[in-house]
Formats: sequence, structure tokens, C-alpha cells
Amino acid sequence: MRHLKPIWSYQAILLVSYLRIYASNASKPNILLMMADDLGWGDLGCYGNDTVRTPNIDRLAKEGVKLTQHISAAPVCTPSRAAFLTGRYPIRSGMGSSTKQRIIFWTAGSGGLPPNETTFARILQQQGYTTALIGKWHLGLNCESHNDHCHHPLNHGFDYFYGMLFTLVNDCQGTDKPQLGAYLQAKYWLYSQIIALAVLTLLIGKLTRLFSVKWKAIICFAMCGFLFFISWFSSYGFIKYWNCFLMRNYDITEQPMKLEKANSNVLKEAVSFIERNKHAPFLLVVSFLHVHIPLVTTEKFLGRSRHGLYGDNVEEMDWMVGSILDVIDKEGLKNNTFTYFTSDHGGSLEAQNQNAQLGGWNGIYKGGKGMGGWEGGIRVPGIFRWPGVLPAGTVIDEPTSLMDIYPTVAHLAAGIMPQDRVIDGRNLMPLLQGTVQQSEHEFMFHYCGLYLHAVRWHQKDSGALWKAHYTTPIFQPEGAGACYKSGMCHCFGEDVTHHDPPLLFDLSRDPSEAKPLSPVTEPLFDTVISRIESAVKEHRRTLTPVPEQLSAYNNIWKPWLQPCCGTFPFCWCNRSF
Repeated sequence: MRHLKPIWSYQAILLVSYLRIYASNASKPNILLMMADDLGWGDLGCYGNDTVRTPNIDRLAKEGVKLTQHISAAPVCTPSRAAFLTGRYPIRSGMGSSTKQRIIFWTAGSGGLPPNETTFARILQQQGYTTALIGKWHLGLNCESHNDHCHHPLNHGFDYFYGMLFTLVNDCQGTDKPQLGAYLQAKYWLYSQIIALAVLTLLIGKLTRLFSVKWKAIICFAMCGFLFFISWFSSYGFIKYWNCFLMRNYDITEQPMKLEKANSNVLKEAVSFIERNKHAPFLLVVSFLHVHIPLVTTEKFLGRSRHGLYGDNVEEMDWMVGSILDVIDKEGLKNNTFTYFTSDHGGSLEAQNQNAQLGGWNGIYKGGKGMGGWEGGIRVPGIFRWPGVLPAGTVIDEPTSLMDIYPTVAHLAAGIMPQDRVIDGRNLMPLLQGTVQQSEHEFMFHYCGLYLHAVRWHQKDSGALWKAHYTTPIFQPEGAGACYKSGMCHCFGEDVTHHDPPLLFDLSRDPSEAKPLSPVTEPLFDTVISRIESAVKEHRRTLTPVPEQLSAYNNIWKPWLQPCCGTFPFCWCNRSF
């Protein structure tokens, strides 16, 4: 009998440990984060829209907290989503771009969210959460081979992934005017011709001994030329196969993806994940394909809205939000689920088809997607619900950021944030619960790629909300309010105007940024500019050089990185059944 005592002691220790883990997990809320793509600040009923019906998202706001100054860290998808997941400005992780291409351009590119970045999913995974991302990723896939998956969601803290590695574009549909194809036909064909001429010149020089050149150099140039030629050739239809596919974890399920079923698949996957993991704390990020063009909308919602195809698409997304909330309610998880809804950035003003607007409405705010620091491109919805913890029907006008989700959910999961890097987000729980009245953000820095375009200063003692624009895009045509000729505003060069002194606005009095202040109209002009410039210098001292993930090399198509579940280059399969 003496030999049984250690066994019973060991079992007792195991039982106590299990009970502690169970009690700890029971106190942690489920976390549901929903992000729209290209949704305008003014597209929702709870933000003042009375012509688009969004009853489910409006219900979230009624039952929870609505933020009116919720700010994205970038006005385009890839860097904004990187900042959301890491709580850091994109420039810190190498997700800011020095070129005109500010997003991941190919699933067969080598750039993406660096493996050394710690996402909030990783923190929650370490705290016992089951984690999933369903929908759009757009933060890269491979680094050196077609299956190393170094940028994949499963290598960034997610236990489960279903969705699209890239983003919706017209090329995925194959019927409307191609977006990427039109760009590539001009760019890569020109590069192919230049490199072919260079190879021919080197070859002639080598054979005639006019000058010395190594065969390795000629072969290298020839390979580059072939690469650009294939990239140009891909614009005639291969983009649909190479960029527009669905994956489940590491496996391709549809290549190319069936657009008409993609959104229903996303919804089914989200519902299924909740039902499978209802007994333990989970993190579910639902990254909608809505409302990015080509505005894939099921027949059930076509023609229902007063705003054409775009309004139909918004209303379908709202229905999807409602369906996800319904399963939360049905499974009895409502009171133990921290729920959040937002958009990655503002609506696209340039998204048009003849006279039809295919992009969102940014309310009273100037500008839109891609436009650096203008408010319409970076101010996004921010809605939270947690019954019994967050006061219902609350509206908060303080400046907040998408980056704040990182420390907020880490706090809820009792996780430990990395101590070896700067985290720019701030824990929102005291503000959401009303225990503090002011945001922790004093300054916010608004980047366009690697270029600082504007800075926001919340002067807490006076209540003023100053914003200084150092650089603004040049609208095309002049006075149009958007960059219709180029398809999207750019960040540098001849496409922008530099302001010295900066354009200064007080958003508390002029939220539309309609009338810039001057030393004549604003006595505090010089004081405000001086204070903001000091903040910029301090901010720049915190930046350290990192590899640029969206460099020209990282953002070109590389055939050896191309995910393919069929015979290359056709890459076709359907494993969704």
C-alpha cells in the first residue's frame, strides 16, 4: 500500500493542475474579430447612413460601444492588416513600401509578414486559445520555396486557416476590366524588351570579344527577362489561376476559386469553427472578402439596396455578420464573447464602372483608400460588444487605432506582450468600460508607404485635435477629389505636393479638413507645428532599419514560389468537396 501513495499524490497534482487550467480558461472570454475590406466609414446605419440597411452591425453598436475616431495605420490593405495583427506601425515590420506597389502583388512573391513578428494570435495561442483566421489574409505566403509557408497564417499563431491568401480583384472574375492585367501588360512587357535588348548586347559583346562579360551575368539577365516575360504573359488570364485560389490550412482547395460560392464558404467555415470550439476559449478572426471589387454578391441580395451593386454587397455582408452573431447566441456564448467589427481602411473613391460608384462612402471625411493621411482613407468603423462588461449604447469620440486591438485582446487573455520591440497600440478596456475618459494616444503618425504624410495631435488639456499634413496627393483631374487617372493616389514623387509649413487643421472644429489654418487665422499655429515636429523627431528615434517586405524584388512574381495544385502553369483543382 505504501507504493500507492506516490501514485495518488501524482494524480492529485494532475487533478489540481487541470482544475486550475479549466478555471483560468473559463474566465477568459471568447474573442470574435470581424474585419470588412474597403468599407467606408459612412456605409453603416449606426454611423449615420439612412439608405443602406445594416441592422445586424447596427445591433452590435446598440448593444455595445461605438468609436467615432477609430483610425487605420495605413490606407491600403496589406500594411493596415499587418499593423492590426502586430500592434505596430507597418514601417516597423518592413510592411511599408518605397515603391508605388503598397500591397502584396503576388501570392508567388517573397514578401510578407516577417516570421519574427509576434501577432496577437500567437499570444492567445500560448494562453490556451484555439485560434482561426477565416477569409482574406493578403500578408504573403512563401519565402524561398513553393511550400515553406513562412508567411502563412499557421506560422503566425493561427491553428486553423480557410480563405484567400491574396485579395479579390476583377482578374479573379475574368469578366470585368482586369485590374492587375492592365498594369502588367504595360509594365512587364516594357521590362521584358529592355532586358532582352541587354542580353542581346551582352551576348554580341561576348561572342565578338568587344568587351569582357561572364556567362553567369548573361544567364542571370536572360532568366530575369524570362521572368518578366512570363509575368507579362500571365496578365492574359493566368492571374485568375495564380492569385485567386482558396486554401484550407496548407492545402489548396480551389484553384481558381469559384467566386459565386466563396462568401458562403467563408460563412460556413466561421459557423463551423464556433460550433466545434464552443467549450473552450477561442479567437476567431473573420476577414470578409466584402466589399472589395468585383463586389461578388449572391442572387438573393442583388437589386435589394438603393445603391446598386455596392449597396447590395454591403447588405449581404451585414447579413453574414448577423448569421455569425446568431450562432454565438444559439450556442449560449453571447455573454462570454468579446466581439469587434471594423474595416481595414476607408472606401475606395476610384472604384467606378462608367457612372456607377463601386466603392464606399466615407461620410463627411475628405479622401479615401490609398490617400495617405486624409481622414476618409484612414477613419474606420470601430464597434465592440461584451454584454455585462461593456456598457451598451456608448459612443466614444476619443482617438483610437486598429493597432489597439493587439494589447486589448492580449490583456483579455492574460497574455504577455513582447518586451523586445515597440508596441504602438494601447489597451482599450479602460476606455471601453468608462473607467478612463481619454485615450492614451497623444500622437498618431499617418504613413503612405514609407513616407510620413500627416500627424495627429490630441491636445488633451484643451480638447483640440490638431492634424498637420506634410504631404498630400495631387488629385487627377484637378479638383476631382480622387486620383481617377492613375486608379489610386500615390505616396511620393510628382504625384504629391509637399507642404512647408504643413497644412494644419483642427479636426474638432473642421472634421472635413476643408479649411487649412494659418498663422493669421490660428494664433497657436507656430506652437502646434513646433510641438508636432518634436513628436515626429522622437517617433523617428524609435524606428530601426528592417528589410523591406514590399520591395521591387520581393513583390515580383517568382515561378519557384507559385502555389499550384495542378500542372504548372495551369494550376487547376477542386478539392472543396
